[in-house]
Amino acid sequence: MKKFSCLFLIFIILACSKNQKKVQTSLTTVFERSKGIETATYKEILDFYESLADKHTSIALYNMQGTDSGEPLKLVTFNPNRSFESEFKNREDKIVLLINNGIHPGEPDGIDASMLLLRDLAEGKIKTPENVIIAVIPVYNIGGALNRNSTSRTNQNGPKEYGFRGNARNYDLNRDFIKADTKNAKAFANLFRTVKPDVFIDNHVSNGADYQYTLTHLFTQHNKLGGELGAYTHNSLMPQLEDSLQQKKWDITPYVNVFNRTPESGFSQFKDSPRYSTGYTTLFNTLGMMVETHMLKPYKDRVEGTYELMKSMINIADKDAELIHQLRKSNRLTYKAGVTYPVQWQIDSSKTSTRDFKGYEGEMIDSKITGAKRLKYDRNKPFTKEITYYDYFKPKKSVTIPESYIIPKGYWNVIDLLKQNKIELEKVKKDTILTAEVYRIETYETVKNPYEGHYLHYNTNVSSKTEDIEVKKGDYIATTDQEGVRYLVETLEPTATDSFFNWNFFDTILQQKEGFSPYVWEDKAEAFLNENPEIKKAFETKKENEPAFAKNWYAQLVWIHKQSSNYEKSHLRYPIVRVGG
Repeated sequence: MKKFSCLFLIFIILACSKNQKKVQTSLTTVFERSKGIETATYKEILDFYESLADKHTSIALYNMQGTDSGEPLKLVTFNPNRSFESEFKNREDKIVLLINNGIHPGEPDGIDASMLLLRDLAEGKIKTPENVIIAVIPVYNIGGALNRNSTSRTNQNGPKEYGFRGNARNYDLNRDFIKADTKNAKAFANLFRTVKPDVFIDNHVSNGADYQYTLTHLFTQHNKLGGELGAYTHNSLMPQLEDSLQQKKWDITPYVNVFNRTPESGFSQFKDSPRYSTGYTTLFNTLGMMVETHMLKPYKDRVEGTYELMKSMINIADKDAELIHQLRKSNRLTYKAGVTYPVQWQIDSSKTSTRDFKGYEGEMIDSKITGAKRLKYDRNKPFTKEITYYDYFKPKKSVTIPESYIIPKGYWNVIDLLKQNKIELEKVKKDTILTAEVYRIETYETVKNPYEGHYLHYNTNVSSKTEDIEVKKGDYIATTDQEGVRYLVETLEPTATDSFFNWNFFDTILQQKEGFSPYVWEDKAEAFLNENPEIKKAFETKKENEPAFAKNWYAQLVWIHKQSSNYEKSHLRYPIVRVGG
């Protein structure tokens, strides 16, 4: 086993006592031995990769940071030109393609397909790419992979046994990339920001409509990715992948984003905000896509389709390596202080695409169980129809990128996550006064039911004003002139969809810590109004114009209190401030 530190690679050469016969046997996967109806256990996966690395110097297996399961996250690489100094440093001539598997271990298609892919690369059954280093996370959700069963994937056709969607603490890891409640997410951030992939594939199995395709793709939304890089994804990378698979007799369509209805009326591209894997990777200008195989197709077909898709993506990345390098560099330079940056998106229905879609006829019939209408597909009635695909989005809310953000040292949870994502931070050396833009939370809504360990906020609105603030020694400055600028904006701007504010990192500012007793405040409030005639006039006007306010004595006392110096300044005041921009 080779071990991967946070900053560089340290190689540990194993003494291997396995004989050739045992190694050779282990390189035939469980998937193959079972004729495509079983998937490997976590132990079998590790045994396979250890044997593969023992036999081939082009394969390396690394230990990364720990996960909630107690086991370290693993990384496997294929790189025939391996350097003992480092695989991922000073690699301007190489593209790194990172493949993630088993984020939902009940969807193990990519786990088995990646085992076949790396073995076939190592053994020369697949032509070695000249410009691509291939990195694979064998199983991201190790805890879920260890929790095997045969029933939790109600909609799915095989394999015989599989892992569970929740991790060792029952988190859905594909909602955790920003909030990072799990050790898994922290380990992924460290891995991702160390490997710094140019292209990212996350292998999944769909839940949704019925149709003829085994394969669907979910590329990160091209408008959100932005610039020439987004245009390349939409106009070149996606068509190249589709054409390559079609030549191999593998039809593919965009992920069918519908629920309990047929797709003929059209559907929209999935909006992958940063809580999701491809939304997170977008923050670092990585070309990201999810593979979504169709749940009802035979397991053997799904694995083989995933295998072919990954081969096609490797070939495209190999051919376009220089272009991808240029586009990523250009995109990084786009985001700088003073530039408008969208933090919320919505479908642009004025722009659509038209696609030939291969589906099955479906109708709503009477349910024999509930008596209500239910959806029923007829696989004896396949069709190919032209449908509308809503694959353009437009900004719903934007901010201007500042020169820097100031993070108070007390918010160590935020600081730790910034460091985990390798955001460059400067520690303030002495107390100082500076001019900054300060946000106040004006309105927000909160989901009624728990969502992945949180009561998520949304529709957040803020007001802002410029004021002189005191910055304390030990606080942190994060300048936006760095590779992680998009991560900074999307986490620290409270109105952003997956901001730290919306994920409840700052809920303490939403609650007042000090109040008043009405019988005490009555006398002080009267004196305060008499001493401040303009506020008194505003108070009287508010009572005249708002009958409900005029009838609510307590609301009146609260309003007056908020105008006074007694009202605590920290209530609803967002503690991270913006400087410049």
